[in-house]
Amino acid sequence: MKKQWNFVFLLFCLVCLNIPNLSFAQQSQITGKVTDADSGEGIPGVSVLVKGTTRGAITDLDGNYSIAAAAEEILVFSFIGYVTAEQPVANRSVINVGLAVSVQALNEVIVVGYGTQERKEITSAVTSVKAEDFNQGTVNDPRQLLQGKVAGLNIARPGGNPNAGFNMRLRGISSIGENAEPLVVIDGVIGGSLSTVDPNDIESMDVLKDGSAAAIYGTRGSAGVILVTTKTGKTGRTVVEFNSSAAVENVARTISVMNADEYRQVPNSRDIGGDTDWMDEVTNTGLSFINNLSLGGGSASTSYRVSINSRNVNGVGINSGFDQLNARINLTQKALKDKAIFTVNVSNTSIDREFGNENSFRYAIISNPTVPVRDPNPQSPNFGGYYERDIFDWFNPVSIAEQNIADGRDSRLLASIRGEYNFTSKFRGAVFYASQRETDWRGSYSPKTAKFGGGFGRNGLATIENNVRLNDLFETTLNYDETVGKVGMAFLAGYSFQEFFNQGNYTQAGNFLTDAFTYNNIGAALDFANGLATVSSYANSNRLVAFFGRANFNIEDTYLLSVSARYEGSSRFGENNKWGLFPAISAGVNIANLIDMTGVSAMKFRASYGRTGTQPGQSYISLLRFGRSGNFFYNGQFVPSYGPVSNENPDLAWETKDEYNVGLDFVILNNKLDGTIDYYSRVTTGMILPIIVPVPPNLFNTTQLNIGELQNSGLEVMLNYKAIQKSDFRWTTGVNFSTLSTNLRSLSAGNLSFGTVNYRGNFGSPGQNLTQLIRIQENGPLGQIWGPIQEGVSDTGAPIMKVINGTAVDANGNPVYCNCNDDRTQLGTAYPTLNFGFNNTFNYKNWDLNFFFRGSIGHSLINSYRGFYENTESTTVQNWNIVNTKYFDPKITKAEYNSTHVEKADFVVLDNATLGYNFNLGPGRTIGRIRTFLSVQNPFMITGYTGVDPEVRYGDSESGNDPLAPGIERRATYFTTTITTFGLNLSF
Repeated sequence: MKKQWNFVFLLFCLVCLNIPNLSFAQQSQITGKVTDADSGEGIPGVSVLVKGTTRGAITDLDGNYSIAAAAEEILVFSFIGYVTAEQPVANRSVINVGLAVSVQALNEVIVVGYGTQERKEITSAVTSVKAEDFNQGTVNDPRQLLQGKVAGLNIARPGGNPNAGFNMRLRGISSIGENAEPLVVIDGVIGGSLSTVDPNDIESMDVLKDGSAAAIYGTRGSAGVILVTTKTGKTGRTVVEFNSSAAVENVARTISVMNADEYRQVPNSRDIGGDTDWMDEVTNTGLSFINNLSLGGGSASTSYRVSINSRNVNGVGINSGFDQLNARINLTQKALKDKAIFTVNVSNTSIDREFGNENSFRYAIISNPTVPVRDPNPQSPNFGGYYERDIFDWFNPVSIAEQNIADGRDSRLLASIRGEYNFTSKFRGAVFYASQRETDWRGSYSPKTAKFGGGFGRNGLATIENNVRLNDLFETTLNYDETVGKVGMAFLAGYSFQEFFNQGNYTQAGNFLTDAFTYNNIGAALDFANGLATVSSYANSNRLVAFFGRANFNIEDTYLLSVSARYEGSSRFGENNKWGLFPAISAGVNIANLIDMTGVSAMKFRASYGRTGTQPGQSYISLLRFGRSGNFFYNGQFVPSYGPVSNENPDLAWETKDEYNVGLDFVILNNKLDGTIDYYSRVTTGMILPIIVPVPPNLFNTTQLNIGELQNSGLEVMLNYKAIQKSDFRWTTGVNFSTLSTNLRSLSAGNLSFGTVNYRGNFGSPGQNLTQLIRIQENGPLGQIWGPIQEGVSDTGAPIMKVINGTAVDANGNPVYCNCNDDRTQLGTAYPTLNFGFNNTFNYKNWDLNFFFRGSIGHSLINSYRGFYENTESTTVQNWNIVNTKYFDPKITKAEYNSTHVEKADFVVLDNATLGYNFNLGPGRTIGRIRTFLSVQNPFMITGYTGVDPEVRYGDSESGNDPLAPGIERRATYFTTTITTFGLNLSF
């Protein structure tokens, strides 16, 4: 694509390779072996570090090590899953150490809201995923690191568009209004943008799943919270890391259609003489290059980490991909005899995007395979040499991809500073300030010769759009820890102020003298002089103010209690409801401390309740507002008119979610098996929805109201098993799964109603504009896929629909299909009943192998391609190609949506398989570690679904990702892809 940053990393790498080894006086060579204290077997990969220095070594495959150290120095032995040990050198030349296995599942430190806790103390539903457990391969979005790893957290991106985002849903749909995705907190920055963080820079991601864990974030915690912690430098050792990978991406799945020979055999087909594989024409092999360089280290008072990351990604679609450059610095400085600690985090990201056009895939699927790509008549230059047909809803797919320009540039800056002062060993205070700046620029141009995109009809059409989002956060906290007898206590109190400002503008104009300017000289468009250009701008702001507190109690690590509350106010709400209270309480008991159970290291039962909220996604909607509403002719010219665009609602308040959770955490079978089981039930009330109201007395026909009630419940299980733990062979396996049940209890409030029965998701054109697909029903589940049942084919080729209620009769009084909702029924559900992930990691000597399966069971999808084009209707045959799946019936000659187009979309996919090799370099080398790996993502999928991608659709892409219209695969789905990656990891 554009710039290549590889030379930067090569330069840094060459410099690092020449770092001289330091020498130390009065040192002797210390050797020894590190073993498992229980089995006596050697442990490979143990870190051996001279305390307070940067000198270190790694044990070999048998657990042996060699390191230079002086008699007065101390050796520190550490390895994941074992208790860290220290040994003074003294006058010894051989130091053998036996490491005791730690109950890692209990001692692991988990990030929670405004602090950390050991897992054994946590009384709410929290899942932590560390860097070593992240998904591997070519991962360009931090969300991918968690995909399939956390029970109850569903992350999906249908298709392989490199510029498309991932949808995240935690424990199903928390709201059918705004803010359906979990809140993201990056190093304490609430509402941090994940695009400010490169996946290589993330240390851990902690998911607060239940209401009691998320309540400390108040109005934005209803959909859950994801806490992102970035990597920092480690005291005592300078580490340079360089990671580089190259990836090849190819199309994995499309949808089956007829080739030219098959198409010509269909009666009444339109043979234009070509033989074109349109899907091959609009795709290519995607290449990606990813590089990461980091430098980290520190002393007793200072630690730092600096990183730079570049990503050059080309998608399989023509002109789709991005170039990304990210830089980050983390700095921690102690002062005033280590009582004061200052932490600074700064990251900057720049992304240049080429969006391509997903519609090229849509028309590649449906295009007549006998149509040539190029116009064979050189005297027909109207469309730039591409063959175009003058029929409804047909465009040359290659012309769409090659002629239309769609570029973008994203800039992200996130900076924060935290100052903490320890007044005493028990009492400390902190002040935190963060600022996030996001800028999105978009430029597109459709040339005079492009039939698709408006350029041909407008004599060239250019669009420029700018959006800026500012987020400033100030917080101050006080912490006090105390132990009274057998009771440990930890108290937190805090204040938070956050201000948001959004601003943007949009310009579209056509009629250019030349295509040479594209979007870079939009002022040259003649539309401005003719009054046909479109220009708009906006600005809005909102504020959040909160007071919060938490108290944790621990009685002998056996009885645990946590109580918290957040009192928060928002400028987005009505005058009468600016403030809300969000309390939480959770408790736990470590059963293993009370009952001696053979093989049980830990078993903790916990229960919790929490209330969280959701605020609107827009400002000022509680106010009476006026906006542009057309023009009127006055005094010989058109004058813009203004009218109401929203009604006043001074009582507009939070959506409120009350959630109950019970859970069991355990470590059994002598620390081999650890797991978590959770059951939750939550009810969301007062959802913020636009409701139709009468005019008059209202000035506008809809008002934003708090209305309705939604209930979700489910079971979540996570298990990890250390199946084999030998010195030269280790196998660890893990599985997680979750279930989900939803019930839309109500869509009414008093005399007002969103509708006891409502329909969403219009099927669309051609010919099926009035076909509603998704039913919304009071006291029913969300995601009801709705439609008629086909029970046969008539002599004329029309589908015969089943008479369900018989409300319509013929002249003889016999029931007939009424073509209305009385004769339609639920054909499937858009949401899976079961999601699961299955992970396996093998280590054999220097080799490591990891593979991860992910799947969803119980959901269905509407296959729009089949609903429109899997038939031999004359309109289909004459204008487009024919979808040719296993369901194709040549007798059907009428396109009409019905039950046959709703397919079970259960799938199991091998998300990732990675094979790596670690070179054993031995002690005393400048390069401490070399690892190479080969990874493949999505190499195969098991599914009966015949569409492009069976991934769950959480909203309708053709109606603003409407959460009330899930389960529809639309006709512009980017093809799914397989990615093969070769990578190199170096550390110095």
